[in-house]
Amino acid sequence: MSDSNELPTWTPSCKRSVNNFAKRPCHEVFDMEYLLDTVTMIRHFTGTGRLGRRAAQILEAVESSNHTLVISVISLMEVMYLSEKNRIQLNLEDALDAIESTSVYMIADLSPEILRAAEKVQFYELYDRLILATARWLELGVISSDKSFRDVDGIQVVWN
Repeated sequence: MSDSNELPTWTPSCKRSVNNFAKRPCHEVFDMEYLLDTVTMIRHFTGTGRLGRRAAQILEAVESSNHTLVISVISLMEVMYLSEKNRIQLNLEDALDAIESTSVYMIADLSPEILRAAEKVQFYELYDRLILATARWLELGVISSDKSFRDVDGIQVVWN
């Protein structure tokens, strides 16, 4: 890796796997892959707030398994905004440090394919719509406490 500030990202050309940052080829199969919504990511990184039983099991087991946790760049934008407004205890730098600290986390960039998928996602809030479109495009389950996510076609929600 040439740039020490480079973060792991999930690219559409390698849709079901990760890029070279984690030194895993696109054809490698993982035990489980999940996308964390913003609230889950904040609770996980800060160790605060309630997690559902199944969500907690996955998050606790991630370091000792082949699980991959994907985080949308949209969630990082939300963390930046909410932190600047002093509404959460996690700031962007701490979130990025947590992601960089292990190869289990991957960042999903916003791509034209995800934007096209978002046109077909029926959801009232833009950030969540883009996060749900990312999960749909990458064919990932979403770890989220948001019950309204369960009403979105093609989205598997993991929580309790």
